[in-house]
Amino acid sequence: MKPDRLNALTDGVVAIVLTIMVLELKIPEEPSLGAVVAVLPMLAAYLLAFIYVAIYWNNHHHMMQSAHKVTGAVLWANHSLLFCLTLFPLMIRWIDEAGPTPWPVASFGLVLVAASICYVLLERALVAAEGDSSGVKTAVGRGTKEWISFCGYVAAVPLSFASPFVAIAIYVAVAFLWLIPDRRFVRGLQR
Repeated sequence: MKPDRLNALTDGVVAIVLTIMVLELKIPEEPSLGAVVAVLPMLAAYLLAFIYVAIYWNNHHHMMQSAHKVTGAVLWANHSLLFCLTLFPLMIRWIDEAGPTPWPVASFGLVLVAASICYVLLERALVAAEGDSSGVKTAVGRGTKEWISFCGYVAAVPLSFASPFVAIAIYVAVAFLWLIPDRRFVRGLQR
């Protein structure tokens, strides 16, 4: 199987996730500054979740440009990643209802941990499908950014119970690490 169909499925699921997330947003109750300020925490949570979904989509797109073969293991790894991404709207709704409190913030971190694991599993499945000549293997190298991200998420989960805002700061910092699409794949395509 070629990556095109997998990309199309991923594009569709990501579009649905982003649509569901925006539908979860609440508009201000009245046209006043106070009402707008009241919805700012939800807008901030939405923005962070949107950025994370976009980061995963961007990097998935670049990675799949380096891939030439899709196996059953690749399909299941991709489905696992998509499952994690579909949990983002649920996390946003929970943060909206409970506020930036320990359990929703920690749960958001657990979804980030799971998504990062699934992304690495997808990388490894693509490498296994193509062997030593894999463009994904060449591009990923040691996966330093992936490990830094994973460690940040894992550290943030228990920190959510000491200070949800420290955990959120870690989530934001890791997002900044990934805001520029992963150039390793672009370099690999140019070789």
